[in-house]
Amino acid sequence: MNVLVGKTAQAPAFPVAAKKALANDQLRRNVHNATGIIRAKRALRVEEMPDWQQLRQTASDIKAHTLANLDHYLIEFERNCQRAGGKVHWARDAAEANAIAIAIIREHSGDTPAEVIKVKTMTSDEIQMNVALEDAGIKPYETDLADMIVQMGNDEPSHIVVPALHKNRFEVREIFRQMMSLPDLGDQPVDLTDAARHYLREKFLRVKIGVSGANFAIASTGAVCVVESEGNGRMCLTMPDVLISLIGIEKVIPTFDDLEVFLQLLPRSATGERMNPYNSFWTGVTPGDGPRAFHVILLDNGRTALLHDERERETLACIRCGACLNACPVYRETGGHAYGSIYSGPIGAILSPQLQSLEHSRSLPYASSLCGACYEVCPVKINIPETLIHLRGKIVREDQGKLSGILSPENIAMKIVAKVFLTHQRYEVAQRLARTGQLVFERRGQLTNLPGLAGAWTKSRDLRPVPQQSFRDWWKSRSAPSKPENM
Repeated sequence: MNVLVGKTAQAPAFPVAAKKALANDQLRRNVHNATGIIRAKRALRVEEMPDWQQLRQTASDIKAHTLANLDHYLIEFERNCQRAGGKVHWARDAAEANAIAIAIIREHSGDTPAEVIKVKTMTSDEIQMNVALEDAGIKPYETDLADMIVQMGNDEPSHIVVPALHKNRFEVREIFRQMMSLPDLGDQPVDLTDAARHYLREKFLRVKIGVSGANFAIASTGAVCVVESEGNGRMCLTMPDVLISLIGIEKVIPTFDDLEVFLQLLPRSATGERMNPYNSFWTGVTPGDGPRAFHVILLDNGRTALLHDERERETLACIRCGACLNACPVYRETGGHAYGSIYSGPIGAILSPQLQSLEHSRSLPYASSLCGACYEVCPVKINIPETLIHLRGKIVREDQGKLSGILSPENIAMKIVAKVFLTHQRYEVAQRLARTGQLVFERRGQLTNLPGLAGAWTKSRDLRPVPQQSFRDWWKSRSAPSKPENM
């Protein structure tokens, strides 16, 4: 899987990875079933909201304002968080963020074997924190059920909200049987839930350092917010002596009043719930209540590079609801692993290439039919199709500046087509040549097995041959209309 650490990893091209995913019938059934259920629940919850479109626009406006003034709100958050007893660290990239987290853990773990419990850790997956912790001799335990399944199965997340969406309960049972030493474990949801609960409870009571992500960081108070459905977040945020929160700088919002808008949009978009069962807030430290030490790591990792361009900046408005994945016809066929990044689906197709400055994941902006379903369901109105087109344009312009791009078959073909379309005489000559050349490939009224780039089209789509009489020829063959008689 492509990751963002150091911007050195190269993801497989999406068409190559997607072809492999399409051959996995079980994965496709799992993804179809899970996304279908979530979409149906979301539709019911959205239909209940007569002001849904107004909420979307308000959320979009809040995000646009915040991102345009991000430096101001980040400094305000830092000031208020530290005033409440927290400590804020700034990390430019993955390596710096991991180094800060490891130093804090070592400082507080002393001579005992270092362990951490984790919750809401997609941002830590972005920077491959678990790998860095294990290399430093620190054992991380994921406590979100889906993340725990992925970790135990030595797997990779395939969905923003439901990372183990590609697994069914029978596959989960086999993972738990092996990793929890439970040979007689049943395959019913209650059996799997009980097993996870007993396994995690021991970790919650024993491990003294917690690592969290965040859904929102509130500038006006320095508070951090996590929303979740399982209760493990509440345990990770209150039981440890030390809490480290890794927060992407785009997660900050100005006030608690703004949070009211997002807490109506997020659960309905993500899981089809009216509200999240657990909404946890923490502000600094309070003697005798919760962690005795609280650290925030504010992560850039390519985010500030997006702020200068209004189209690219919009990507940072994402609240990680996953609605675009559930609606996307491409994601629903391939699942998340084909995207080669922790961020999959339509939002991943624009976020990963931008965070990496188009150095990697160059095929992802093409992993879309541009149908617009992602924009229709996005709770903050991110225009993903427009951004995909924007990124495709950047890739083409970059390639045209390189010799390999200039000599690429696609570029040469486009140059030839541009010359052909320059005059109607050239166009008509090209039509006559095409009528003759297509005879080799015509079968039963269709063109098949065309050479080169055109072959990719005819492998999966019908293509009719060039007609023997074009519209221009037909028009010329018509008799000249008679002039009306003078009245």
